[in-house]
Amino acid sequence: MRVVDYLRISLIDRCNFNCLYCMPEGAEIDYILKQNLLRDEELLALIRDVFIPVGFRRFRFTGGEPLLRKGVVELVRRVSAFPETQDLAMTTNGFLLAPMAEDLYRAGLRRINISLDSLNPDTFDLIAGKQGRSRWPQVWAGIQAAHRAGFDPLKLNVVVIPGVNDSEVLDLAALTVDRHWHVRFIEFMPIGNSQMFAGCGWVPSAELRQKIRDAMGLVESRVTGAGPADVFQIPGALGTLGFISQMSECFCDRCNRMRLSADGWLRPCLLNETGQLDLKTALRAGASPAELREKVRQLLAIKPEINFKQRDSGTATGTYTRTMSQIGG
Repeated sequence: MRVVDYLRISLIDRCNFNCLYCMPEGAEIDYILKQNLLRDEELLALIRDVFIPVGFRRFRFTGGEPLLRKGVVELVRRVSAFPETQDLAMTTNGFLLAPMAEDLYRAGLRRINISLDSLNPDTFDLIAGKQGRSRWPQVWAGIQAAHRAGFDPLKLNVVVIPGVNDSEVLDLAALTVDRHWHVRFIEFMPIGNSQMFAGCGWVPSAELRQKIRDAMGLVESRVTGAGPADVFQIPGALGTLGFISQMSECFCDRCNRMRLSADGWLRPCLLNETGQLDLKTALRAGASPAELREKVRQLLAIKPEINFKQRDSGTATGTYTRTMSQIGG
């Protein structure tokens, strides 16, 4: 029986990048007003009094860009201090990470995913939506700082875009040979910049695996994760390669997560909002922890009926025009 015990928590919907795969060029985003964001104490109360009692034990801070959230180190400290917290991780673009990596580690964060869509600074800046000076050196410095701080595993997320960075797959895979780093290749999804997706499509994970296998060898890894990645390894490599294949190899049947948006909406699926639950409004209206726990249990009960596959049937409408940062991916 599938156990749903993993909550992805968006701390903020704003981001300091404008990535090609997240939003169209020139898009105007209606960001959440500050007063409508979950406050620190509200978020901590939901984790402590609602999510932990119904069985959530693993948490990940996301955004937008979570390092833009004021007081993020203290939030990490307080969530990691809950005795029931088995795992606390973060996904970041790494731009603000270098001066914060050691503090985050000391606060209790142990796992971190950093977006690194290219090793070529020009390509990286193209994907990230360059504004002014190049962003690549600062992101690379953040990765190095996380490595020195002791994050293990240190995962690098790569969204593979045909005609943009797919030619770098072998170079990115090679990062795992002599480093205990874990590169995750993610299929491009029709979220946010659906116009670009319609024009270029995505590269199936099976094609990427074959390319790496032909050039460098590839075997299934004995290191497995609890997430959606299928994990492989270049023979003799210190790190691993993961393939997240939400477009070509749907993994809904093993999804163990829910998502809490920065303004307090609990969603059971990335691209399907059926049954979504407004916890912030209920909390501010005075709902008791017991009442909120019952609402979450009801949503958990229908999660098996809600999945990403419905993107093809038209029942997942209403999400494609929003960016990943707004969804809280």
